[in-house]
Amino acid sequence: MKRLVIFDLDGTLLNTIADLAASTNQALRHFNYPEHPTEAYRFFVGNGINKLFERALPEGERTEQNVLRIRSRFIPYYDRHDTDFSTPYPGIPEVLEALQNRGIKLAVASNKYQSATERLITHYFPTLRFEAVLGQREGIPVKPDPTIVNDILQATGIAREEVLYVGDSGVDMQTALHAGVDAVGVAWGFRPHTELEPFHPLAIIDNAEDLLRFV
Repeated sequence: MKRLVIFDLDGTLLNTIADLAASTNQALRHFNYPEHPTEAYRFFVGNGINKLFERALPEGERTEQNVLRIRSRFIPYYDRHDTDFSTPYPGIPEVLEALQNRGIKLAVASNKYQSATERLITHYFPTLRFEAVLGQREGIPVKPDPTIVNDILQATGIAREEVLYVGDSGVDMQTALHAGVDAVGVAWGFRPHTELEPFHPLAIIDNAEDLLRFV
């Protein structure tokens, strides 16, 4: 039996792609770099915002200095506009509530920077209790490094075999493998089935309600 479900955020709980695209594009525009269509960002995100900016920059401009320049414009804008278009995926609020009502503990493990991760969870799920809400933190390696999952397990005192990790990307499936916990992939997020299948999760589900079968 599972006692804790750890969720990825972007592409799993929330569809945030339009706000991420708009915030990155305004920074690119400011520095006279070409912008990208929203759909392109589905493959830019997933490894933290610095990697997002690196992927969004033109190939010959992907220097650390330019990444930091884009970041300096992105964060203040995103902090003001991160809920303009973002929304929970269908069925997610109801499934989270059902899990909580069953006594299953909830947590979030995201590569989004910490303050934005906390803010979005508080904004979209104000009535739910999360045992831990962890994002990208200074000096802590990002997923697929398992540190973020290990930190959640340490905080909750729950054994690995009692944990289910839920995410939409290959990064998420690798994170679960590296942490030694079971995983379920979701097909409604940013990445296709084919990215999840090689990691052999317990299942790849198409509807949020299907998650309840695994706890």
